[in-house]
Amino acid sequence: MKIAMIASEAVPYAKTGGLGDVVYSLSKELNKLGEETVIVLPFYKSVRSKIKGALKEVSSFYVSMSWRREKATIYETKYDGITYFLVENAHYFDRDVMYGEYDDGERFAFFTHACNQLFPEIGFKPDIIHVHDWQAGMLPVLIKEQNQEFYIGTKVVFTIHNPAFQGLFPKIVLGDFYNLPDSLFDNGKVRFKDQVSTMKAAIIYADKITTVSPSHAAELLTPEGGQGLDQILRLREWDFCGFLNGVDYSEFDPETDDIISAKYNSKNFAEGKAKNKAALLKSMHLVDTGKPLFGVVSRLTWQKGIDLLFAMCYEMANRGCNIVILGSGEYSVEQRMEQLRATYPDIVGIYIGYNDDLAHQVYAASDFFFMPSLFEPCGIGQMIAQKYGALPIVRRTGGLRDSVINYDGSNKESANGFGFDSYSPDEAVKTAIFAYDTWWNVTLRKKLMKNAMTVDHSWKQSATLYLGLYRSIAARK
Repeated sequence: MKIAMIASEAVPYAKTGGLGDVVYSLSKELNKLGEETVIVLPFYKSVRSKIKGALKEVSSFYVSMSWRREKATIYETKYDGITYFLVENAHYFDRDVMYGEYDDGERFAFFTHACNQLFPEIGFKPDIIHVHDWQAGMLPVLIKEQNQEFYIGTKVVFTIHNPAFQGLFPKIVLGDFYNLPDSLFDNGKVRFKDQVSTMKAAIIYADKITTVSPSHAAELLTPEGGQGLDQILRLREWDFCGFLNGVDYSEFDPETDDIISAKYNSKNFAEGKAKNKAALLKSMHLVDTGKPLFGVVSRLTWQKGIDLLFAMCYEMANRGCNIVILGSGEYSVEQRMEQLRATYPDIVGIYIGYNDDLAHQVYAASDFFFMPSLFEPCGIGQMIAQKYGALPIVRRTGGLRDSVINYDGSNKESANGFGFDSYSPDEAVKTAIFAYDTWWNVTLRKKLMKNAMTVDHSWKQSATLYLGLYRSIAARK
């Protein structure tokens, strides 16, 4: 089966969040399963410095958007067995940032047209085109409205990674950017909140729609969790499902991780984690109090349940526990983090920014991992933490519910973390205290940590589910 991933980012060339990891890891695993999977990305300014292998031009053509006529030059490179096609246009992509430009709608419309024209140009006929998020959400519209002979038999899957970004633009973009008639707006197919929505368009026109966890799929079908998309998704409910993202264990595995201070596995983790904890605390000039270490690796933004996070951190710091936080985001949150450190300078360490090496070290050193998100479509931090034996303490929403089995005092054979449901500081603190109390029972603690380390969140499981979905629609006439 030939599969084409269409995305605005993918490791190792472009990444701002989990989307980049998902597109790369899923493609790699599909190739391992014997499928031919390629990735199509914009050729951002930052990409060139990250290309280590051969880079060759394979095609060039002009893209027309109303009165505009812009050239797309297509380059091919390979990484980790995956073929990447990079869409170059200096006017749109030779910039210092990937997103947040005043003309993002036009930039990604160009990318969408280029993807549409690319496959006939290079003679790669996909059985499945898998579009990720809003940036190329109009691609299934172009394919189906233009009735191109080349795409007969090609099916389209659309995955919602972040429903908060819905690709909303004025009605005029239909004709101005996409060369499509206003009737698609007037009949409601692409209209959402009185604007054109590339995300809604993809939901309506794709053959199947997925999101990144079963619980998040259920949440998106409700008025409370759907962020306005629930009514649209209910129209396609039988074609909508959620598959939990996986973890790339070739990168995140304490048994093979060269970044951490001491390697370990599910049999010798007690000694290994102790060594990593000592090394991390020393590097951050913190005093080891002999109590549990709570770790955080997160964007510091409202979505991540910041009020709950601070409530738990202050409670645990008051009890003399060590806390190490790595992240960046909203300035006001960063300042509150600095206040936390100033209040407990000997036991709380804060790193504002992102440092991949430090992230690995936090996972390896921590006894517990805070992730009390307001909403979390999938989340990956909790699954990485489990692999490193850091028990997640999560609010049970989206993928956090699907990946963490809460210890309730009676299920030690299966539990691999702690969870609570209500978005409440009291509930969050109560759960953190319960986890803290559990830590002192060494036999129980080790059992829960071993459960966490041996749970399988590999991409093989997720890729197998996607492949089953692809095959089910590829067989349709």
